Amino acid sequence: MDSGLLNGGTSWKLPGCQLEASTYSGSELSIGQSSSKQKNKEVVDYDMEWQEKDSGKAMETSDPEDYGMMDEDDCMYDDYYDDGDCDGNDDDDDDLEYDVMDSVAYDQFLAAKFDSMDLPPGVEVTVPWLAPKEPEQTQPEMPISYRPKNEIEHVIERKFRAFKQFDTVPEFPDHHFLSKNCAGKKPSKDWVKRVQQDWKLLEKDLPDTIMVRACEDRIDLLRAAIVGPDGTPYHNGLFFFDIQFPSDYPHNPPKAHYHSGGLRLNPNLYQCGKVCLSLLNTWSGSGCEKWNSKTSTMLQVLVSIQALVLNEKPYFNEPGYASSANTPTGERNSLMYNENTFLLSCKTMLYSLRNPPKHFEDYVAGHFQEHGGIILRACKAYMEGVIVGSKIPDDEEEKEENPQEVVEDPKSKPPPPASYSFRTSDNFKATLAKLYEDLLMEFTVKGADTDKFLAEKRKDRQAASST
Repeated sequence: MDSGLLNGGTSWKLPGCQLEASTYSGSELSIGQSSSKQKNKEVVDYDMEWQEKDSGKAMETSDPEDYGMMDEDDCMYDDYYDDGDCDGNDDDDDDLEYDVMDSVAYDQFLAAKFDSMDLPPGVEVTVPWLAPKEPEQTQPEMPISYRPKNEIEHVIERKFRAFKQFDTVPEFPDHHFLSKNCAGKKPSKDWVKRVQQDWKLLEKDLPDTIMVRACEDRIDLLRAAIVGPDGTPYHNGLFFFDIQFPSDYPHNPPKAHYHSGGLRLNPNLYQCGKVCLSLLNTWSGSGCEKWNSKTSTMLQVLVSIQALVLNEKPYFNEPGYASSANTPTGERNSLMYNENTFLLSCKTMLYSLRNPPKHFEDYVAGHFQEHGGIILRACKAYMEGVIVGSKIPDDEEEKEENPQEVVEDPKSKPPPPASYSFRTSDNFKATLAKLYEDLLMEFTVKGADTDKFLAEKRKDRQAASST
């Protein structure tokens, strides 16, 4: 063996010094050098004079075991092993100590290795077994019978319940009469006093189906939402009106504008928004039908629109048609008019859902969330031949218990006599079927109870695909 070189693929440990020399098959390693192939080996300093003194002398030994000769795997210095492991024994029990540890104990052991080290901030986060572990939190089990609503549906319902019948708002940026400040810069005290009286009357006596918002900065402006009465082709619909108190109020009646969405669903409500009503002096009338500065009020105007305009037979509101009431021709025409009116009312619902007036967004969403089911049931009934305008039961179970009976309420108007020869038109049914699909989608989004209608739709689709 050449001086200073150890060959043969063996590992030697010299007695009396902390030096390990390892050689590999087919390579040479000089004493005092370090091998880059073993990353975990420790490079140990030693006295170079020892090499000079013993240079040229071969290490002589009769038994390699006298110097601790053993396999290189048994005597490798490693960060995870103690010096006591290199005792020349073939017992590998100590080497398997960390294999039998569970994951938690092993992580704790590894972390303990770094307790005395000054690690840079943030290193613990990048090393999984150094980062602190958060305790697992168990979620409470939800009852199987509970069908939760999503968060949006809960918010819609909560805001709808909290919506006041009368309230004030800071401004009306989309009000029809915003640019027409009839009150002037300095309204009279009498004018202000009278408007405030109307406010108090509205706050106190509004019916449940009328909602009003008054403007704080412009007290001459109001906005009202009127729910279509039951038993009419307007049932469960929402109809919006912008109101303005003129500068000479109450000597002259308020001005009103209907949010038509480009639709005319009543002889008194024009596409341009004009409202024809004797109480507003926009139509002829006599006696109590006309505006009276001493007795007439804003509340009276809103109630009159709901009762006299959105009525059971709006066809006869048209001038000249009132004389045909209670005649076969007039009643048949009225029924046909109601069919078209209901179609326009459905379109108005979609328009309001997609373009709710300012400060009524919560009310529109909540109203149709609550009444979407009854509207859809009415659509189904009308498509099956039930007379439009008939009252539809609110209780779905009533229909299920008596499937053969007509869904009309006993107090609703009787079907027309046979002499009327009226049948629901196919065109009406086809148009309503399309509107029904749009309403079903919109009501479902708002959280209305549409499960049954969606199930029926899936069933019909499956039946159509199987044929």
